[in-house]
Amino acid sequence: MNLFRNLLVWILLAIIGALAWHLLAQDPGYVLVRYRGWDYTTNLLWVSVAVVAGLFALWLLWSLVALPLRAWRNRQERQSRERLGSGLEALHQGHYARAEKLLPQAAADSDAAIARLAAARAAMARGDHAAARSHLDAIDAGHALTRAIGRAELALAEDRPTDALVALDDPAAQPLSPRGLALRADALAASRQSAEAYALLGALRQQQALPEAVLAERERSWAALALAEAADGNALADRWETLPRPLRSEPPVVAAYAGRAADLRWEEAATSSIENALDERWDETLADRYGRLPIERIEHREATAQRWLQQHPGSPALLLTLARLARARGEWPQAQDYLQRAIAQGAGPDAWEELGDGYATIGDDSRARAAYANALRAQRGEPPVPVAEPAAPLPPPL
Repeated sequence: MNLFRNLLVWILLAIIGALAWHLLAQDPGYVLVRYRGWDYTTNLLWVSVAVVAGLFALWLLWSLVALPLRAWRNRQERQSRERLGSGLEALHQGHYARAEKLLPQAAADSDAAIARLAAARAAMARGDHAAARSHLDAIDAGHALTRAIGRAELALAEDRPTDALVALDDPAAQPLSPRGLALRADALAASRQSAEAYALLGALRQQQALPEAVLAERERSWAALALAEAADGNALADRWETLPRPLRSEPPVVAAYAGRAADLRWEEAATSSIENALDERWDETLADRYGRLPIERIEHREATAQRWLQQHPGSPALLLTLARLARARGEWPQAQDYLQRAIAQGAGPDAWEELGDGYATIGDDSRARAAYANALRAQRGEPPVPVAEPAAPLPPPL
């Protein structure tokens, strides 16, 4: 492409020269140069030739004078590019100290910003955040967005989301790139402003800032956090109603809404959200959360759980929930039966701990200690030890 363009330029110059020569040949003109009594006469044609030759001579002289300087500059640029390439390769290979030594040496040309940023990442990989901050501060104002992104990454690595937001809100760094937008959303979520992070999902998808699978995970996470951070009932209701319908059946989102509703004493909203989600799609974590809700409505929840048990008789989480509800009504024998069935279905440490709490409540310290020990064994993946039956019936609890 450059060869074709140069050829066109030379052809155009040749055409212009030929036209000028033709015009001057028809009427060469008359030129008189008088200086301090000295006269020189010629025609315009030879004056034009002399001017072109003089300009060419001046260009040639300047090229010869500038040749050493140009050669030195080319050598410096070549060495800088070699250091940049070697430094980036060292960073990729994990030679962080060597990368941090080479990259600042390459930071004297147009690649200064990327070299300084890479040096900062090498320092962060070594755990030297002070050196990383120094490299980022050395990036000039002409690369404000690159500097802001580096500072935001460092601030998030140091669990300083507010400082990350300050760096990304720098007017010189606007508009944010897709990477900057993703970092800003992460910083908002980390600073308990998840509703604002959730609001950025549309822009993140439009700019393809993250893979769709990652965005879907962030959507669930930020929606759940936004519900859990709702300041009052109005904010909770607004955020819940604005969520897409498929998201309102996701277990983490439903659990967050139910938990916050329970905190606000919205007992019906807390229970109905889990009930609707489980009727639509069964999930063990939600079934367990149903029994942990810090609310009343024991009879209603127990009746609902009994209905689910007919459809999912082998659910350990549901059996554990029924055990908790039975204990809340003071029905320990029934709770004990549910717990033993849950353990047989693989309920794990939570069921053993609940069993220990129940034995402790009725004063059976020996079996309570045995159940707690089995809870620890289950956490470590070890097989449980059978809990011995008491030699004599225990008195009923007071």
